Amino acid sequence: MNTHNILIIGQGDIGLPVTNKLAQGGVRVTGLARRDRQKYALDDKAQFMQADALTLTAEQLQDFTHIAIIITPDEYSTSGYHNSYLAINQHLAVLADQLPTLERIVFISSTGVYGQDNGEWIDEDTMPTLPKREASQVILKAEQALQQGFHDKAIIIRPSGIYGRERLMRVRKAQEPQKQPIAAGAWTNRIMDSDLINIIAKVLTIKAPKPVYLATDYLPVTSFALTTWLCEQLDETPPVLDDRSHAMSGKRLHSNIPLAWLTYPDWQSGYQDILRYQDS
Repeated sequence: MNTHNILIIGQGDIGLPVTNKLAQGGVRVTGLARRDRQKYALDDKAQFMQADALTLTAEQLQDFTHIAIIITPDEYSTSGYHNSYLAINQHLAVLADQLPTLERIVFISSTGVYGQDNGEWIDEDTMPTLPKREASQVILKAEQALQQGFHDKAIIIRPSGIYGRERLMRVRKAQEPQKQPIAAGAWTNRIMDSDLINIIAKVLTIKAPKPVYLATDYLPVTSFALTTWLCEQLDETPPVLDDRSHAMSGKRLHSNIPLAWLTYPDWQSGYQDILRYQDS
């Protein structure tokens, strides 16, 4: 018997499909957002709570066994990150002792919390170094606030670069007639949005999750190799190498996601799906 009672804070491009996937799987789930239910294509089987996460009380959260925080800031600035990720996690951490029913709280963070930027390999045991980007520093603080409040009940999911059928930034770049030169050693990591949705649903419902997940596929790739491959598929002019830059940058993420959870275990299978979808 499924005894989960899950709250999904945030009903955006990832939060809403997570809510719907759980509801369709017969899990008791509530989606939380600030606007009213009519604004969201929520599954009929899902419950809905209209509220601001910053004003949630222990009483409102009393019955939930699992909570996921899947939010984006109102504005992509340091203060926007402070007022969303950090403020919400700090607020929830204050309520931790008043939530005896809560078994697990899952935060969707970012691999941007790793400040490593010389092509290093990163795995689940690597400690983040201080990121250069202030927004990423705030997300790291938000992780820590949740871990300090909820201890081993807190599970962190750090997605890499999210792409998908509607997330086409790399495809658009490949289609640009005038391309900026690309450094040879600039590493990047990908996760298909539909795989990320599946990962979050799994982490919320499996018996014994890991404390940290690197939600990324199994094949890091340089921006140059990725763009060159996309240009070949799209019959576009390939990029040229930036001769001035020989240093490694970015990082290479070693995924700790079970292979069975991924429909697209590498970026090539993901982009092949996207290009087929665009042609259909």
